[in-house]
Amino acid sequence: MSTTTMVQSDRQEIPTKIWNKTFISVFIANALMYLSQQMMNTLVAKYANHLGASATIVGVVMSMFTYTALLLKLISAPAIDSFNRKYILTGAMMVMAIAFFGYSFSTSVPILMASRLLQGAGQAFTATCCLALASDALPSDKLGAGIGYFSLAQAACQAIGPTVGLSLATYLGYNNTFLIGAILMVCAAFAATRVKLEARPRKKFVISVHSVFAKEALIPAALMFTLSLAYCNINSFLVIYAGERGVETNIGLFFTVYAVTLLFTRPTIGKLSDKYGLQRVLIPAMCCFAVSFLMISFASNLPMFLLAAFVSAFGYGACQPAIQALCMKCVPKERRGAGSCTNYIGNDLGNLAGPIIAGVVAEKLGYTSMWRIMLIPVFFAMILTFVFRKRIANAGK
Repeated sequence: MSTTTMVQSDRQEIPTKIWNKTFISVFIANALMYLSQQMMNTLVAKYANHLGASATIVGVVMSMFTYTALLLKLISAPAIDSFNRKYILTGAMMVMAIAFFGYSFSTSVPILMASRLLQGAGQAFTATCCLALASDALPSDKLGAGIGYFSLAQAACQAIGPTVGLSLATYLGYNNTFLIGAILMVCAAFAATRVKLEARPRKKFVISVHSVFAKEALIPAALMFTLSLAYCNINSFLVIYAGERGVETNIGLFFTVYAVTLLFTRPTIGKLSDKYGLQRVLIPAMCCFAVSFLMISFASNLPMFLLAAFVSAFGYGACQPAIQALCMKCVPKERRGAGSCTNYIGNDLGNLAGPIIAGVVAEKLGYTSMWRIMLIPVFFAMILTFVFRKRIANAGK
């Protein structure tokens, strides 16, 4: 197949501002997708328990989508770089919508598991494709700020999605709430069809190390791995730890404070990274992340936990979009699918390894020591950033 054949049929003008029509379409599709996901993820564990699953089986159900998402990333990266990204995103969102319809009609744990695996199959493409499309729609000199704004959808949905899902389940029941989540995902797929794309050369679809992994993006992927390895333990163990410290009531506010603060930190950090360089933004953000973990390890009341959430939003919450922007700067435009995939593989591996390592440490030494020991990967990320600071500074130039 000739490399001059155009893979995109929808022509897009060269972007000069962040909030152009293409970026807005991708932003809306991404926001609806994350809102639906956050609603569903909050309810799946409770619904599995409602169906009679043991705690171990509930954990298996919750983690199952990660395995299919990781496996299918072997296909998603070359597909995103080879075919029309708009159609890939639309199709993947429809797969997730079918999975959520499956939740609605699940009457047993095995059916719920099958739907969870199907969700992972769609998720292998959605986040990676959204990041690549958003990057394509942004001016190159405003990529950091643009990705910061783009990640606001995730932050906002993280703040309201779980509450909306739980409230709807209380009034409408699990099955109807899953149905609403599926309809939201269909709306996200429709928004994806409105994306206008720039014509680019078609690449032959080949599954290989080169097409799946972007070696240029290994440094940001390694940073994402180390930081997510630490951060995922907040989702896994914070509530349990807070209960041991006598802070069970309203601990969910930790996640609300974190998510609301992200609405300020992410666009601000994006602008600063564009102006002063990513390497000058990442180290202070990582320091904030380390401080938040120390604060959690000493926390004995709700205000201390909430202050840690506020500081963490300037830490991991600021690092994540900055590293995503770095990933996109490290690769040429035609390989942004592989670059985005490399970033998310680092994130997924950190999410898989983190709870296992932290759980072993907590069992042996206790949760307080666990929070402090999990500072090690954060310090390792700081060292990586310092050692490769020149390469980070020159990314995309």
